[in-house]
Amino acid sequence: MKRAFIYKDEKSHKFWWIDYSGCDFAVNYGKFNSIGKFEIKDFDTEEECLKQAEKLIHSKEKKGYVEDANFDFMHRIYIDSEEYGLHPKTSHPRFTEHFTEELYYDCVDEEAPFGSDEGSDTLDSLEETIRKNPKLNFLDYPKYLIEHDWGMEYIPVESLDPEVVKKLASKKEMDMTQSDMVTYATAFGQIKITGRLSPKLQEQGVKAIKRLALLWGNGLTEIQNRMIDDLLSFPIGKD
Repeated sequence: MKRAFIYKDEKSHKFWWIDYSGCDFAVNYGKFNSIGKFEIKDFDTEEECLKQAEKLIHSKEKKGYVEDANFDFMHRIYIDSEEYGLHPKTSHPRFTEHFTEELYYDCVDEEAPFGSDEGSDTLDSLEETIRKNPKLNFLDYPKYLIEHDWGMEYIPVESLDPEVVKKLASKKEMDMTQSDMVTYATAFGQIKITGRLSPKLQEQGVKAIKRLALLWGNGLTEIQNRMIDDLLSFPIGKD
């Protein structure tokens, strides 16, 4: 359950919302119209979680916060808690609604969007950058991250012909692997953070997964097929 509250007086205008269910809750708070700070807390039982959530809500109301039934949860930026990491409650509602498999919150599986070191670092970098630049151009970000921050060469997917990929990999396999992992992590990251996806980045993300499968030489795995299907079926153009 999500509930949002607003505090406003002559000196300040703040928001605070909580999303609680099961054995954990997330809170997001800060100056109104800011991204704010995200926190996650978990408990041994659902009863304890509910008790602590209601206690926090009561505390906010005593301080003068007023519930806002029309709070816009959709047009917001969502960033994981630094202390907790990947979590559905600190992901955009469109992401959690569409990407339901556990793999999207897996931080150890190399194939998962954010499971590899490259994928995890990409998401961390995206979240850090978007705090400074809410109008971040996600489409150009893979090239920027690879070349500006990591000092490697970004290799876009220009062909999925196995022979062409094999020939290029003989010279630049590491750069290609890094490029592919960062590209599809950025595509998923854009949705996780903003609830939107650039059509071009959708296309590039799918191609990156397919080329990585060619690089690894085992064909598309179950996880890779799942990611491709989910990326392609994500609604493009939502406001």
